[in-house]
Amino acid sequence: MTPSRLVSLPTRPEPLTVDVARTALIVVDMQNAYCSKGGYFDRVGFDVSGSAPIIAETRRTADACRAVGVPVIYLQMGFDAEGLDVGGAGSPMWHKSNALRFMRAHPEHAGQLLTKGTWDHAIVDELAPAPGDIVVPKARYSGFAGTNLDQVLSARKIETVLVCGVATNVCVESTVRDAHHREYFPVMITDATSAAGPGQQEATEYNIATFFGWLTTGQDLRDALRQNSPASSD
Repeated sequence: MTPSRLVSLPTRPEPLTVDVARTALIVVDMQNAYCSKGGYFDRVGFDVSGSAPIIAETRRTADACRAVGVPVIYLQMGFDAEGLDVGGAGSPMWHKSNALRFMRAHPEHAGQLLTKGTWDHAIVDELAPAPGDIVVPKARYSGFAGTNLDQVLSARKIETVLVCGVATNVCVESTVRDAHHREYFPVMITDATSAAGPGQQEATEYNIATFFGWLTTGQDLRDALRQNSPASSD
C-alpha cells in the first residue's frame, strides 16, 4: 500500500489537508474548441482572448503534479461523426449543445466542431498529454457522465481531485459537483479555469466554496506540492 503523504493546501474557505498519494489532477476540456481562435467557442461568440494564461497555468500545474507522482487525467469533450453518442432529438444535449446547434444552423460546418478526429476536438498543443497521463473521452458536460472516470479514480484510491480547465461554469462545475456527490474532495484551481459568459467565474467560485468543494490558485498549490517533491525530502 502506498504510504500517506499529507500536505496542507491553502484553500478557501478553509485549508484542506490532503494525501498527495491519494490525489489526482483533472484537466477539463483544454481543447482547440474552447481555447483557440477559430474553435467552437470563438465561432459561436464566446471570448477566448484570455486562454493563454489559463493554458500556461494549467501546464505549470500539470508539470508540478507529475513531479510528485500525482496522476494527470485529461477530459476530452466530443462526439463521433455520426452523432451516435449525441442521442438525437430525444436527448437534451442535442437541443442544448451550442456546437451541435451551430452545425445544424450552418451545414457547411457539419462535422467540424467538437467532432472526434478534428482539430477542434484536439487538446491544445501546449498541453499535449505526457506519457503516463490518462485521457477520458466524454460526450456530456460532467466528466463522470457515461465515462470510466470514477473507475479510473477509485482504482488508484484517489480521494482528492484537483480540477482545472474550461468552461468553469459548465464542464468544470458539472465535474466538481459530481465529484462531490461521489465522495471525492474537489479543489478547483481558480486561475487555471475560464468561464463562458460574464460573471460566471465568480458565480461558480461562490458555488464551489459554499456548497461543493474548495478553491486554490496554481501557485499556492504548487508551493504546497513542493513540500512533497523528491528534492524537498533529500
